[in-house]
Amino acid sequence: MKKAELVFIPLPFMGHVVSAVELAKLLIHRDHRLSVTVLFMNPILDPRATKYVDSLTASSNPITGMRFLHLPSVDLKANELPHFSLIQGHKPHVKETVSKLLFSSNESTPDPPPLLAGFVIDMFLAGMMDVANEFGVPSYLFSPSSAAYLGLTIYLQALHEEQGVELSTEFKDSDAELPIPTLANPLPARLLPSLVLDKNFLPLFHDSALRLGEAKGVIVNTFAELESHAVNSLLSDDKIPPIYPVGPILDLKESGNGNKLEKGEEDVMKWLDEQATSSVVFLCFGSWGSLDDDQVREIAHALEHSEHPFLWSLRQPPPKGEVAAPSEYVNLHERLPEGFLDRTGETGRVIGWAPQVDILAHPAIGGFVSHCGWNSTLESVWFGVPIAAWPMYAEQQFNAFQVVMESGLATEIKMDHRRNFNGENESDGVGAEQIEKGIRRVMEGGEVRRKMKEMSDKARKAMMKGGSSYSSLGCLIEDIVEGSI
Repeated sequence: MKKAELVFIPLPFMGHVVSAVELAKLLIHRDHRLSVTVLFMNPILDPRATKYVDSLTASSNPITGMRFLHLPSVDLKANELPHFSLIQGHKPHVKETVSKLLFSSNESTPDPPPLLAGFVIDMFLAGMMDVANEFGVPSYLFSPSSAAYLGLTIYLQALHEEQGVELSTEFKDSDAELPIPTLANPLPARLLPSLVLDKNFLPLFHDSALRLGEAKGVIVNTFAELESHAVNSLLSDDKIPPIYPVGPILDLKESGNGNKLEKGEEDVMKWLDEQATSSVVFLCFGSWGSLDDDQVREIAHALEHSEHPFLWSLRQPPPKGEVAAPSEYVNLHERLPEGFLDRTGETGRVIGWAPQVDILAHPAIGGFVSHCGWNSTLESVWFGVPIAAWPMYAEQQFNAFQVVMESGLATEIKMDHRRNFNGENESDGVGAEQIEKGIRRVMEGGEVRRKMKEMSDKARKAMMKGGSSYSSLGCLIEDIVEGSI
């Protein structure tokens, strides 16, 4: 029997690639009528994603029903967003690769060639729907962000199209509050995603929203219980395609993504084993999160006075003006206040890159000072760890608003803090006193902890047979298969 083949095209950033691969695994493990080919664009825009992708393509233990292929590298135009360069440059490569998959004979295997069932395309690569159209198959857009964020894109695009609102100028430094249909509370404009407030990135936002209606469905990395208002709002909107909330989609094994402790830091998990349950605050700001020297000192002072054991993932910002992921410090002593590591040697640990899933899963972790990236938020929910929200870039301010104001799963350190991809602050830094208060609130907040534990239970049930996400995934599969086999 021929299988229904899905072609996945993820945005080549770590969070997008990992969640796309995990979604593909869910699909093929659930229904053996499906097979998946994941196409990786080049250049990959995130060094950690490169390591992860290489581990998949070079694996000696291939996943049954999945294959991973590198596309040829394309040149990124200096005057164009890399997303658009990737889309335009890769369209012919995707067409050629998919044609070979479908029509090339393979005498080494008795399996018949697959039937192309459709493309699963990252929301930020919506232009790739053109290739799916050439093959005459449907596109499903995949949103690794929240359902509420998806509603935000629809709302803002309507403002721009129907009322002529120039988003980057109208809402820059604005005190306006926006009635987003997928939020129960008005959103302060200062918490809009960075790409909405930056005219250079705004075309990317518009493009993904404009083409939403062309998709056969939209797959969202969330679950109905976490975002009940947002999901119901989207499902009741007959102007948009069917919505499939199938999350939380997580890489709980962190297989092959290089998310391991640096050499010499292996004692961290042993140190956690020695700490009391829910006593340690974990600070980590994501694969692109970094802090300047002044902010590092403020955090150090806050931790020293908070009286809570801590585990702090601290990484070096890129050179000034350079857009790059943070790197590891050669000597942490030089970046921390004099004597800090000696004074806190018994109560805390400062490390480089952290195996976030392993740490959040540890019973000693009682709070998470987080940038509120959506993947990190879902991981925190899965393990029932309350969040102290301190966003940096992208849509993290919006996510912080969700977990603090909408769901009550987090306390606030500073929701409107912004730091760009150059590692430079776009807003005032956060003082030690404010940080210390945020840490105390999240570590001592019984109500937030209670709500997070309840949501953690709901997340696990959502993925089990009969759960909301399990059922939604089943509906998605039937839609895919009925249209192709």
